[in-house]
Parts: sequence; structure tokens; C-alpha cells
Amino acid sequence: MAELSNQLMALTVLAYLAAMVCYAGEYAFGKRSHIGRAANRQLVGAGASVPDDVPVAGPEAGKGELVGRVAVVLNLIGLALHLATTATRGIAAERMPWGNMYEYILSATLVGAAVWTGVLLRKPAVRHLGLFVSLILVVLLGAAALVAYTPVGPLVPALNSYWFVFHVSTIIISSGIFLLGAVPAAMFLIKDGWDAGKRGFPYTLGRRVGDAGSLERLTFRLHAFAFPLFTFGALIAGPLWAEASWGRYWGWDPKEVWAFISWIVYAAYLHARATPSVKRTTATWIAIIGFVTMLMNLFGVNLFFEGLHSYA
Repeated sequence: MAELSNQLMALTVLAYLAAMVCYAGEYAFGKRSHIGRAANRQLVGAGASVPDDVPVAGPEAGKGELVGRVAVVLNLIGLALHLATTATRGIAAERMPWGNMYEYILSATLVGAAVWTGVLLRKPAVRHLGLFVSLILVVLLGAAALVAYTPVGPLVPALNSYWFVFHVSTIIISSGIFLLGAVPAAMFLIKDGWDAGKRGFPYTLGRRVGDAGSLERLTFRLHAFAFPLFTFGALIAGPLWAEASWGRYWGWDPKEVWAFISWIVYAAYLHARATPSVKRTTATWIAIIGFVTMLMNLFGVNLFFEGLHSYA
């Protein structure tokens, strides 16, 4: 069963990679992409300038739409394979598949992919974000397989507790949603810069992105949903488990410190977002910083620091 999980993992990455390529095709040739040559000639011939974000009219738009639909199908296939990979890993280990860094990444990205699929099916207009969501999934799953892979084994004694389910599950769910929330946050900043007249990279990516306001609202909703879960997992369930296992609620372990830093940053984002005098771009930059602290906690702390959470 463990070998089957490894094989499904490879297929999952390939499916997300294929979806990413198709999303890229729609991104390049979809409705808000290249301007039809005939329209170009008409506008230029009339002495008018051609806006960079004029929707495509013609066969290229139709091809882009078709490729986008194929991307969604491949995305769904990848999600099914991702779920099967995680489930078979848990069956092989005879426990919840959350016992080490490899399994954590596998589960957190599964949550992110599942939430993205729900958002995509509810709001097809944000399909252009699929390119960046699938890119992050491919990178993180690839890093999990190449850097963090751990053979199937039993839980370390410190994890044998009923708190394992409460603490780790809420952290995984909130982390997966924060992961997804970073995508519209980054694209909002790019689109806002493009609308403000910035034409250097990466702002050129904003030419093919939809309404900046919709991206910002999606960013807020995802973070507002994930933050209470993260608060419970990191600052309530975690300390209670620490007291039961180690005899203290808080010990400034590197993992605890960086979880607290992430909590402070995301709290600052939500506070800034709710403050009328703070610009939406400023608040969104705080959300991006929060995602960076989560990556630091996942990779930096696990790989370069030692502490009571070193089993992660």
C-alpha cells in the first residue's frame, strides 16, 4: 500500500502539471489575452490605441476556453489522485497521515486543492488563478517527494495522543486555506500595480487578470475563514497538548515561536483589512508576509532548527 501511495503521488504531480500547462494556455489565449489581429488592424487603422486588456474575439478565444475546460478536468483528476495518495498513505501507516513533514505537506496541499476546486466550481470567473494554484501545488508536492519524503512508519511516542487529531487537523486545514489565499493576494497586488500603470515584471501578468476588487475580496474571505481555525490549532489545542505531553503550555520552541509569529502577522492583516484608513494593498502585503512565515515554519524550522517538534 505504501508503494501504491508513492506511485499515486507521481501521478498526482503529473496531473497537476498537465493542468498547469492547460491553465497557462488559457491564460495566454483566453478571453482577456491576445487581441485578435483583425481588431488590431481596425483600431490602428482608425488611429486609435489598443488597450492591453481588451477581450479576445475570434478563434483564439474559443481555443483558450476549450483549453481552460480541459485544465479544470485535469485539476479534478489531480485532486482525486491526491486524495487517493493521502488515503493509501494513511492505510499503509494504519493512522492519520499527519505524522511527519512529508505527510503534512501532502495533507495541507490536499486541503488547498480541495478548497480551490470548490472556489473554482462556484466562481468560474477566477479560473485564470488555476495557473498559479497548480504551480504552487506542483512545487510543494515536488519538494515533499524530493526533500521531505519519509518511509511509512509508526508515530513517535510524543504524538500518541488524542490531541493529535484536534491540533494537527486544524493546523493542516488552516494552512491549506492560507496557501490558497496567498494566490489571489499576490495576483491582486500585481493587477493593482498594472492598473496603476506599472509595466515591468511581474506587473505585466496583470494584463490578463480579472477585476482587482474580486481578487482582494476572495483573499479576505479565505483568510477570515482560516484564521479562527489556526488560532484554535496553534494557540489553544497546541498548548493544551504541550502541557499534557511536556508539562508546560508554552516553551518558546522554534516551531511554537514561528507559529506565534504567523498568528501575529495574520491577525495584523485582518486588523488592517478592517481599518478604513489602511490601504487594501498594504493589508494584502501583510497577508503575503504571513504566508512567508508559514513557509519558514514548514521548511526553515523543520530543516534547520532542532527542538521538541523536530519529529515534524
